[in-house]
Amino acid sequence: MMKKNVALAALFGLGFGALGGALAYIAWPHPNHSGPISPPDHPVWTEAKWPFPADEWGKGKAFRCNAADCGVEVNLYIRAKIGFCNCTTGVSDDDELTRLADFSLMGDKPSVLSPGHPIRVGWMKGRSRPYGAGAPYRARNSALAVAFNDHCDAVVATAVIDHDRPEAIEPSVVAFLNSKTIIGWAEIALGM
Repeated sequence: MMKKNVALAALFGLGFGALGGALAYIAWPHPNHSGPISPPDHPVWTEAKWPFPADEWGKGKAFRCNAADCGVEVNLYIRAKIGFCNCTTGVSDDDELTRLADFSLMGDKPSVLSPGHPIRVGWMKGRSRPYGAGAPYRARNSALAVAFNDHCDAVVATAVIDHDRPEAIEPSVVAFLNSKTIIGWAEIALGM
């Protein structure tokens, strides 16, 4: 009988501890990932190590803009997909952008936030489209899928943003894609 009482007390203690932990997690203040953010005046992009395993497209380039420089943390991953773009129309619609996008780099299955729109990077045309990611009781973040092409070759960029509204950050991402750093890399990656 004594062992049964000890076992029941231990079980109740564990149950109350787990319930208390769950309630504390839900009630604990989490960072605000949905408040207003302003486009950064002078974003600072720092090259980082490519954090993903190699796949059929190989490794790309990774860059980070810290919250102090961009208002929120932004991680940008970019790589070339040689011969994978529609040679006739390029990245001219959301279907082609979806086909080219590196959704596997975005984490959870992303959800479309709004239709894509045309962008220009150097001499290349393409599209950008915002996506949402995250789950209940987790920090919400978002991503931009960006792709642009030179004939049949595409450059695909994925910006993972520590915020649920990527619209304010998109101009800074596209501006960085138009920088000498990225244009020079794209020329080499596309064999120009």
